[in-house]
Amino acid sequence: MDPGGRQKRRDWREGEGMGAPAARHRADELSVDRLARESRRYAGSCGTSERAAGAGLRPAFRDRDTGEVFLARFADGRPAPLHILDGLPARYVTRRDARGCVLAVTAAIEAGFVDALGFFLTRAEAAARYR
Repeated sequence: MDPGGRQKRRDWREGEGMGAPAARHRADELSVDRLARESRRYAGSCGTSERAAGAGLRPAFRDRDTGEVFLARFADGRPAPLHILDGLPARYVTRRDARGCVLAVTAAIEAGFVDALGFFLTRAEAAARYR
């Protein structure tokens, strides 16, 4: 409750990302639609999961603010062969669909790849480095 006795409205970002109203999503968040656009943009290069796998790169995500890197995973924790938002920690989730599948994560998250030495590369870096 606030000092006036009214119940404080809970911001959807404070929860587990379960109820972000559609009108409140941010254009800069990383969404499944944005991932699809990025894949089309890098088609034919190692900026896509399919081509990157051939170069020994694994799909991953990085928190731009902390530098923390997460390998792409399915919701059940298994490694994913492509960029799947469902395996990211709940603290990053901003929108889910009615079934609970992750639709978007905070703008701090960027998609990329991890090389054999564990270094993160953005899609652009992977596309340029592995031709």
